[in-house]
Amino acid sequence: MSSKIVLGWRELAVLPSLGIAGIRAKIDTGARSSALHVDAHWRYVEAGEPWVGFRLSPGAVGAGEVEAAAPVFDEREVTDSGGHRTRRVFIRTVLSLAGAEREIEINLSDRRGMRFPMLLGRTAVAQVFTIDPARSFLHGRARRRIPRS
Repeated sequence: MSSKIVLGWRELAVLPSLGIAGIRAKIDTGARSSALHVDAHWRYVEAGEPWVGFRLSPGAVGAGEVEAAAPVFDEREVTDSGGHRTRRVFIRTVLSLAGAEREIEINLSDRRGMRFPMLLGRTAVAQVFTIDPARSFLHGRARRRIPRS
């Protein structure tokens, strides 16, 4: 018997250190790293260390934009599913999902046009989660925005 938590192929993720109370995430074990869509990002130095600030709209959960900042953990080349290589900034932050919390690496990217603003790669889910690709949102659904009349 496995003590791993079962996830569906898409879930609602929380990034509490970044002020993101819920964001739709696609679980992609074919991707090594995780990616977070940002609308804009900028670099700066704080206490002599490189930092990145960024702005995003997490979607249906939690109205409005979120602005956050984190120390730059790394910067490296990432190959997307189309074979294109780009240099991306990586941060480390806490992922809260299905009652489990763990620190993960996330690269900041432009996922505009993608159905999910966040992609959770295999390094984020390894050793804690197992994926059931036939299921989704096993641990809560995103609230839909209801238009005001």
